[in-house]
Amino acid sequence: METDPAEIKKLGKEKEDENWKFRTFLKMCDTPSKEIDAIVHRLYEQISSEIDCKTCRNCCKELLPVLDEEDIEMASQVLGLSVDQFTEQYLVMDEFEREYTFDKLPCQFLVDNKCQLKNYRPKSCKSYPYLHKEDFTQRLISAVRNCSVCPIVYNVYEQLKEELQFDPQSDEFGYDDFDIDFGFDDFDLDDFDDFDLDLDDLDDFDPINTEYEDA
Repeated sequence: METDPAEIKKLGKEKEDENWKFRTFLKMCDTPSKEIDAIVHRLYEQISSEIDCKTCRNCCKELLPVLDEEDIEMASQVLGLSVDQFTEQYLVMDEFEREYTFDKLPCQFLVDNKCQLKNYRPKSCKSYPYLHKEDFTQRLISAVRNCSVCPIVYNVYEQLKEELQFDPQSDEFGYDDFDIDFGFDDFDLDDFDDFDLDLDDLDDFDPINTEYEDA
């Protein structure tokens, strides 16, 4: 099992074409979506029990969470600031001008690899990496991206390939640029409410999902 974030980033880049091909495989294979969900949930439970997120925190260093009104109010209270003060000091409007996100990476509230907001961190942070959700095959764009960020996602994706007997050398499951760049079947509007998108690099296009529960 690979747990080093630096190695995950390297492997994610090396396996990028293979991961997109596996996405197409998952879309086209005969395995029912609910069965794939069950496998992903089982792998997630197993792998997350062996990887301590508290010693990693790579998501805090690589991704920008989007904060809703409740998130902003709670964080403001923890820091003893007004909502306006907190917004001015720590937030920027995201690319679509829909929600606020933190203005720096790594997250400025990550100190000594610990979140200073603790239980009051944004809901999207608490819920990452979202592998507990249903309909995994409808959120594969984010899964491919997160293979380069999160050791748990990387290992779940790799073991899922093995369990479904995916052959990366096969030419049967290709992909095209339109499918990768847009992939409208992979997300709904809620998928934009979680982490900020880097529109300057479409290869990193990442509509991550919103389902909130403590990590």
